[in-house]
Amino acid sequence: MQTGITLVDRGRGLQLSTNRITVHDLVPYFQDDCTYDEIIRWVPSLTHEEIRIVERYYRQHKDELDEHERRIRVRRAEQIRLQRLRFPEGEGSRNERLAQLRQLLRRRRQENKGEGTRG
Repeated sequence: MQTGITLVDRGRGLQLSTNRITVHDLVPYFQDDCTYDEIIRWVPSLTHEEIRIVERYYRQHKDELDEHERRIRVRRAEQIRLQRLRFPEGEGSRNERLAQLRQLLRRRRQENKGEGTRG
């Protein structure tokens, strides 16, 4: 039965012709063996037929898509690591960290002689 639902490339990678969801958007769900109903719970704009079409493509290109997802996860983990090095999470409660940030901001404003401040 021809449904009219296809995979098209509109510049963001392959996506459903009926939806902006890309193949890569659904790869983690297939890797985690989610059911169609679980996927729909997280992406309610999808239908079972749309998921079936993407899953068929995923199964046919599994090695390539899994490797792409692995590289994305490695890059994301490295970005998070670098972000945490650049901006380490302070000690104490949220309120204590906010107080430390306010104190740091006051000190920097004083060092800059108020440059960039209003009033």
